[in-house]
Amino acid sequence: MRRKVYLTGSRDDIRVPFAEVDLTNDDPPVRLYDTSGPGSDPETGLAPLRAGWVAGRGDVIDEPARGPVNEGRTVRRARPGRRPTQLHYARQGVVTAEMEFAALREGLDPAVVRDEIAAGRAILPNNVNHPESEPMVIGERFLVKINANIGTSAVTSSVAEEVEKLTWATRWGADTVMDLSTGKHIHATREGIVRNSPVPIGTVPIYQALEKVGGDPVRLTWEVYRDTVIEQAEQGVDYMTVHAGVRLAHVPLAAGRVTGIVSRGGSIMAA
Repeated sequence: MRRKVYLTGSRDDIRVPFAEVDLTNDDPPVRLYDTSGPGSDPETGLAPLRAGWVAGRGDVIDEPARGPVNEGRTVRRARPGRRPTQLHYARQGVVTAEMEFAALREGLDPAVVRDEIAAGRAILPNNVNHPESEPMVIGERFLVKINANIGTSAVTSSVAEEVEKLTWATRWGADTVMDLSTGKHIHATREGIVRNSPVPIGTVPIYQALEKVGGDPVRLTWEVYRDTVIEQAEQGVDYMTVHAGVRLAHVPLAAGRVTGIVSRGGSIMAA
Protein backbone atom coordinates (compact mmCIF):
# COMPACT_ATOMS: atom_id res chain seq x y z
CA MET A 1 0.00 0.00 0.00
CA ARG A 2 1.14 3.53 -0.80
CA ARG A 3 -0.03 6.58 1.13
CA LYS A 4 0.90 10.23 1.48
CA VAL A 5 2.41 11.32 4.81
CA TYR A 6 3.96 14.55 6.03
CA LEU A 7 7.06 15.36 8.05
CA THR A 8 6.73 18.56 10.10
CA GLY A 9 9.72 20.84 10.44
CA SER A 10 10.65 23.35 13.12
CA ARG A 11 7.34 25.19 12.61
CA ASP A 12 3.85 23.90 11.97
CA ASP A 13 3.58 25.38 8.47
CA ILE A 14 6.59 23.39 7.20
CA ARG A 15 4.98 20.09 6.24
CA VAL A 16 7.02 18.04 3.77
CA PRO A 17 5.16 15.37 1.75
CA PHE A 18 6.43 11.84 1.30
CA ALA A 19 4.99 8.72 -0.29
CA GLU A 20 5.04 5.99 2.34
CA VAL A 21 5.11 2.45 0.94
CA ASP A 22 4.40 -0.72 2.93
CA LEU A 23 6.85 -3.61 2.57
CA THR A 24 6.41 -7.35 3.01
CA ASN A 25 8.00 -9.65 5.64
CA ASP A 26 7.07 -7.27 8.45
CA ASP A 27 9.70 -4.77 7.31
CA PRO A 28 8.96 -1.16 8.25
CA PRO A 29 7.51 1.07 5.51
CA VAL A 30 9.84 3.26 3.47
CA ARG A 31 9.34 6.93 2.66
CA LEU A 32 9.94 8.13 -0.87
CA TYR A 33 10.50 11.62 -2.24
CA ASP A 34 7.10 12.84 -3.45
CA THR A 35 6.52 15.51 -6.12
CA SER A 36 2.82 14.88 -6.80
CA GLY A 37 1.59 17.96 -4.96
CA PRO A 38 -1.84 18.40 -3.38
CA GLY A 39 -3.75 18.01 -6.66
CA SER A 40 -4.74 20.59 -9.25
CA ASP A 41 -7.74 22.24 -10.82
CA PRO A 42 -7.40 24.56 -13.85
CA GLU A 43 -10.20 26.74 -12.48
CA THR A 44 -8.91 27.26 -8.93
CA GLY A 45 -5.20 26.43 -8.75
CA LEU A 46 -3.29 25.39 -5.64
CA ALA A 47 -3.15 27.07 -2.26
CA PRO A 48 -0.23 29.54 -1.87
CA LEU A 49 1.89 27.32 0.39
CA ARG A 50 4.80 29.77 0.72
CA ALA A 51 2.88 33.06 0.79
CA GLY A 52 3.24 33.38 4.56
CA TRP A 53 6.96 32.59 4.44
CA VAL A 54 7.57 35.23 1.78
CA ALA A 55 5.49 37.88 3.54
CA GLY A 56 7.05 37.10 6.91
CA ARG A 57 10.52 38.09 5.72
CA GLY A 58 9.25 41.58 4.94
CA ASP A 59 11.43 41.99 1.86
CA VAL A 60 8.75 42.24 -0.85
CA ILE A 61 5.93 44.64 -1.62
CA ASP A 62 2.80 44.16 -3.70
CA GLU A 63 2.70 46.38 -6.77
CA PRO A 64 0.84 46.50 -10.10
CA ALA A 65 2.43 44.33 -12.76
CA ARG A 66 4.14 45.87 -15.77
CA GLY A 67 3.03 45.47 -19.35
CA PRO A 68 -0.38 44.83 -20.94
CA VAL A 69 -0.37 41.02 -20.57
CA ASN A 70 -0.31 41.29 -16.76
CA GLU A 71 -2.61 44.33 -16.60
CA GLY A 72 -4.71 44.41 -13.43
CA ARG A 73 -2.46 41.89 -11.70
CA THR A 74 -0.65 42.49 -8.42
CA VAL A 75 2.82 41.00 -8.17
CA ARG A 76 5.54 40.79 -5.54
CA ARG A 77 8.68 42.86 -6.02
CA ALA A 78 11.70 43.44 -3.83
CA ARG A 79 11.49 46.33 -1.41
CA PRO A 80 14.06 49.05 -2.13
CA GLY A 81 17.44 47.87 -0.93
CA ARG A 82 16.24 44.29 -0.23
CA ARG A 83 17.06 41.01 -2.00
CA PRO A 84 14.34 38.39 -1.58
CA THR A 85 16.41 35.51 -2.98
CA GLN A 86 17.48 32.26 -1.43
CA LEU A 87 21.07 33.01 -2.51
CA HIS A 88 21.07 36.28 -0.58
CA TYR A 89 19.78 34.68 2.62
CA ALA A 90 22.16 31.76 2.33
CA ARG A 91 25.11 34.15 2.04
CA GLN A 92 23.84 35.96 5.14
CA GLY A 93 23.97 32.65 7.04
CA VAL A 94 20.17 32.42 7.26
CA VAL A 95 18.27 29.14 6.90
CA THR A 96 14.92 30.04 5.34
CA ALA A 97 11.75 27.98 5.58
CA GLU A 98 12.35 26.98 1.96
CA MET A 99 15.83 25.68 2.79
CA GLU A 100 14.53 23.69 5.75
CA PHE A 101 11.72 22.23 3.63
CA ALA A 102 14.19 21.14 0.93
CA ALA A 103 16.59 19.71 3.53
CA LEU A 104 13.85 17.58 5.11
CA ARG A 105 13.02 16.21 1.65
CA GLU A 106 16.67 15.31 1.13
CA GLY A 107 17.19 13.88 4.62
CA LEU A 108 19.97 16.38 5.36
CA ASP A 109 20.76 19.10 7.87
CA PRO A 110 19.33 22.46 6.67
CA ALA A 111 22.80 23.97 7.09
CA VAL A 112 24.00 21.78 4.21
CA VAL A 113 21.40 23.30 1.89
CA ARG A 114 22.27 26.80 3.06
CA ASP A 115 26.01 26.30 2.65
CA GLU A 116 25.75 24.72 -0.81
CA ILE A 117 23.55 27.57 -2.06
CA ALA A 118 25.86 30.17 -0.53
CA ALA A 119 28.86 28.59 -2.25
CA GLY A 120 27.12 28.63 -5.64
CA ARG A 121 27.06 24.84 -5.87
CA ALA A 122 23.26 24.51 -5.57
CA ILE A 123 20.09 26.39 -6.43
CA LEU A 124 16.65 26.56 -4.86
CA PRO A 125 14.40 27.86 -7.68
CA ASN A 126 11.40 29.42 -5.91
CA ASN A 127 10.01 32.62 -7.43
CA VAL A 128 8.22 34.76 -4.82
CA ASN A 129 5.40 35.04 -7.39
CA HIS A 130 4.98 31.26 -7.44
CA PRO A 131 4.02 30.62 -3.80
CA GLU A 132 2.17 27.43 -4.76
CA SER A 133 5.45 25.56 -5.27
CA GLU A 134 6.98 23.12 -2.80
CA PRO A 135 10.68 23.94 -2.29
CA MET A 136 13.33 21.67 -3.82
CA VAL A 137 17.08 22.00 -4.25
CA ILE A 138 19.36 21.10 -7.17
CA GLY A 139 23.08 20.40 -6.76
CA GLU A 140 25.68 17.64 -6.64
CA ARG A 141 25.21 17.08 -2.89
CA PHE A 142 21.53 16.32 -3.43
CA LEU A 143 19.30 13.73 -5.07
CA VAL A 144 19.20 13.61 -8.88
CA LYS A 145 16.29 15.64 -10.24
CA ILE A 146 14.17 14.99 -13.35
CA ASN A 147 12.65 17.65 -15.61
CA ALA A 148 9.58 17.14 -17.80
CA ASN A 149 8.75 19.23 -20.88
CA ILE A 150 5.15 20.15 -21.72
CA GLY A 151 3.51 22.89 -23.78
CA THR A 152 1.08 23.72 -26.52
CA SER A 153 1.95 23.74 -30.20
CA ALA A 154 0.74 26.15 -32.85
CA VAL A 155 -2.04 23.75 -33.82
CA THR A 156 -3.29 21.91 -30.73
CA SER A 157 -3.85 21.69 -26.96
CA SER A 158 -5.50 23.91 -24.35
CA VAL A 159 -4.95 25.19 -20.82
CA ALA A 160 -6.85 22.25 -19.33
CA GLU A 161 -4.79 19.76 -21.34
CA GLU A 162 -1.52 21.36 -20.26
CA VAL A 163 -2.56 21.31 -16.60
CA GLU A 164 -3.42 17.63 -17.03
CA LYS A 165 0.05 17.00 -18.50
CA LEU A 166 1.56 18.84 -15.54
CA THR A 167 -0.44 16.74 -13.07
CA TRP A 168 0.65 13.49 -14.69
CA ALA A 169 4.28 14.62 -14.87
CA THR A 170 4.47 15.47 -11.17
CA ARG A 171 2.48 12.40 -10.18
CA TRP A 172 5.12 10.20 -11.79
CA GLY A 173 8.10 12.01 -10.35
CA ALA A 174 8.98 15.13 -12.34
CA ASP A 175 10.90 17.48 -10.04
CA THR A 176 10.61 20.47 -12.39
CA VAL A 177 8.50 21.17 -15.48
CA MET A 178 9.26 23.38 -18.46
CA ASP A 179 6.43 25.07 -20.34
CA LEU A 180 7.62 25.09 -23.96
CA SER A 181 4.37 26.40 -25.40
CA THR A 182 4.39 27.99 -28.83
CA GLY A 183 1.61 29.51 -30.89
CA LYS A 184 -1.13 31.71 -29.47
CA HIS A 185 -2.32 32.11 -25.87
CA ILE A 186 1.11 31.33 -24.39
CA HIS A 187 0.60 33.64 -21.41
CA ALA A 188 -2.83 32.26 -20.49
CA THR A 189 -1.57 28.70 -20.83
CA ARG A 190 1.39 29.39 -18.57
CA GLU A 191 -0.87 31.05 -16.00
CA GLY A 192 -2.83 27.83 -15.69
CA ILE A 193 0.36 25.80 -15.41
CA VAL A 194 2.05 28.01 -12.80
CA ARG A 195 -1.03 28.34 -10.59
CA ASN A 196 -1.44 24.56 -10.54
CA SER A 197 2.21 23.55 -10.19
CA PRO A 198 3.75 22.24 -6.95
CA VAL A 199 7.16 22.14 -8.67
CA PRO A 200 9.33 24.90 -10.22
CA ILE A 201 8.26 25.99 -13.71
CA GLY A 202 10.75 26.94 -16.41
CA THR A 203 10.36 28.59 -19.80
CA VAL A 204 12.22 29.61 -22.94
CA PRO A 205 11.29 33.33 -23.13
CA ILE A 206 12.32 33.76 -26.76
CA TYR A 207 9.37 31.59 -27.84
CA GLN A 208 6.88 34.14 -26.54
CA ALA A 209 9.04 37.07 -27.63
CA LEU A 210 8.93 35.78 -31.21
CA GLU A 211 5.14 35.45 -31.04
CA LYS A 212 4.96 39.14 -30.14
CA VAL A 213 6.72 40.08 -33.40
CA GLY A 214 4.75 37.69 -35.58
CA GLY A 215 7.53 35.11 -35.72
CA ASP A 216 9.85 37.48 -37.58
CA PRO A 217 13.32 37.36 -35.93
CA VAL A 218 14.35 40.55 -37.74
CA ARG A 219 11.76 42.46 -35.69
CA LEU A 220 12.91 40.94 -32.40
CA THR A 221 14.52 43.63 -30.26
CA TRP A 222 16.19 43.65 -26.86
CA GLU A 223 13.23 45.59 -25.47
CA VAL A 224 10.72 42.95 -26.62
CA TYR A 225 12.83 40.16 -25.14
CA ARG A 226 13.50 42.06 -21.88
CA ASP A 227 9.82 42.83 -21.36
CA THR A 228 8.95 39.19 -21.97
CA VAL A 229 11.40 38.05 -19.30
CA ILE A 230 9.95 40.56 -16.82
CA GLU A 231 6.37 39.50 -17.60
CA GLN A 232 7.18 35.84 -17.08
CA ALA A 233 9.08 36.51 -13.84
CA GLU A 234 6.12 38.52 -12.53
CA GLN A 235 3.83 35.64 -13.44
CA GLY A 236 5.87 33.25 -11.29
CA VAL A 237 8.30 31.48 -13.64
CA ASP A 238 11.10 30.01 -11.51
CA TYR A 239 13.88 29.48 -14.08
CA MET A 240 14.55 30.22 -17.75
CA THR A 241 16.56 28.88 -20.66
CA VAL A 242 18.28 31.62 -22.64
CA HIS A 243 19.18 30.82 -26.24
CA ALA A 244 22.09 33.02 -27.17
CA GLY A 245 23.78 33.43 -30.53
CA VAL A 246 27.55 33.79 -30.82
CA ARG A 247 29.22 35.37 -33.85
CA LEU A 248 32.11 33.40 -35.34
CA ALA A 249 34.36 36.44 -34.97
CA HIS A 250 33.94 36.22 -31.18
CA VAL A 251 34.88 32.51 -30.88
CA PRO A 252 38.50 32.20 -29.64
CA LEU A 253 40.49 29.79 -31.79
CA ALA A 254 43.98 28.57 -30.93
CA ALA A 255 44.90 27.77 -34.53
CA GLY A 256 43.82 31.17 -35.82
CA ARG A 257 41.45 29.80 -38.45
CA VAL A 258 38.47 27.49 -38.69
CA THR A 259 38.14 24.45 -40.91
CA GLY A 260 34.77 23.37 -39.52
CA ILE A 261 32.16 24.31 -36.92
CA VAL A 262 30.09 21.71 -35.10
CA SER A 263 27.34 22.61 -32.58
CA ARG A 264 26.56 20.02 -29.95
CA GLY A 265 24.28 20.63 -26.96
CA GLY A 266 24.57 24.37 -27.26
CA SER A 267 28.39 24.34 -27.44
CA ILE A 268 30.44 25.47 -30.42
CA MET A 269 33.54 23.49 -31.29
CA ALA A 270 36.17 24.30 -33.89
CA ALA A 271 37.67 21.53 -35.99
